[in-house]
Amino acid sequence: MYDLLKGMTVVEGAAFIAGPSCGLYLAQMGAKVIRFDQIGGGPDSKRWPIGPSGQSLYWEGLNKGKTSVAIDLSRPEGRELAQRLASAGDGLFVTNFPVNGFLSYDALKALRKDLVCLRVMGWADGNPAVDYTINASVGVPAMTGPTDDTRPVNHILPAWDLLAGAYGAFALLAAERDRRMLGKSREVRLALSDIAAGTLGNLGNVAEVLLSGADRVRAGNDLFGAFGRDFVTADGVRVMIVAITPRQWTGMLSSLGIAEEVAVLEAELGVSLAKDEGLRFTHRDRINPLVADAIGTRSLNTLAPMFDKVGVTWSIYRTLSEALNTEPRLFGDNSIFADIGHAGGDAYPTPGAPARILGEDRLAPAPAPTIGQDTDEVLAELLGMGDGEISRLHDEGLVG
Repeated sequence: MYDLLKGMTVVEGAAFIAGPSCGLYLAQMGAKVIRFDQIGGGPDSKRWPIGPSGQSLYWEGLNKGKTSVAIDLSRPEGRELAQRLASAGDGLFVTNFPVNGFLSYDALKALRKDLVCLRVMGWADGNPAVDYTINASVGVPAMTGPTDDTRPVNHILPAWDLLAGAYGAFALLAAERDRRMLGKSREVRLALSDIAAGTLGNLGNVAEVLLSGADRVRAGNDLFGAFGRDFVTADGVRVMIVAITPRQWTGMLSSLGIAEEVAVLEAELGVSLAKDEGLRFTHRDRINPLVADAIGTRSLNTLAPMFDKVGVTWSIYRTLSEALNTEPRLFGDNSIFADIGHAGGDAYPTPGAPARILGEDRLAPAPAPTIGQDTDEVLAELLGMGDGEISRLHDEGLVG
């Protein structure tokens, strides 16, 4: 946690990953993020993974450091209260509610002329979608997986959601900066479909298919367009090795003692593998067996210092539990983590902002709230309600 956005208030009415992760990143930089949920929890309040007491560790993770208001959004009075919250404070609102619903831009702008609204969507045309359906549509599962299997391979990392959350935080701050200069209200619509399609365009995948007339073939665990793959050491440890730069390539060959064999192969093929990383991928069926044999005759304890000495890029394949116990750079000694207690009743290492900002004090991460724990405080401070009015809302079951 940092204080770079101290004094900024953002209201969040969103579920699942993209919208809440956008709010999380803003909170980690010091913004006050107020989220509202349906009383008892929204559609993502019980998502897996689940903790020992039945709490959603997913919800706790994505909503750290936020304040929480619980509203009965099924009733007109509750929806009106949500509208007032969304347009209050600094007039910065993050949502994934539908374009034409009660939290539409036009409805909110009628309450706040300088509103800036970031709206996360599935498809840009308004049709619903989630990360996994967008990923299937854009073709990534067809590029992923073993070379001898034609079935699509999904992945567990919601890449488009996470990219949308990060890009959304950037877009909101850009729009807020423009508003300070020009006083302009606007809605920024951010569709997962555009994030996915734009990313594949930025990485050259779209041009690759259009210009070649063919889809990319699967490469299994080989790194496309360069040298990289998993290999097994003599003592049965699976390692990932990547050699992209000439230094990484020559360092790997020298440490494994196969430089001469590769030179013979280069002469046979009439190529220079050191100069062209793409050729290492093209001729991977000839290169991989040489590397596999050399690694297979050495233990990890032998290979590790050799690789490190010459700058080979490598890592051990681990499960997450193994990484927690054996890789202090990720968890044990990582200063972005701190042990804190959470509303669900458990304490565990919890990450704050991943950015390391030199000269700025890193504050400990704050836990996620229980749903509705800050309702009275927010209604009083943000909307200026008195005790009597807040009590009436409780009595009528409009807030929790």
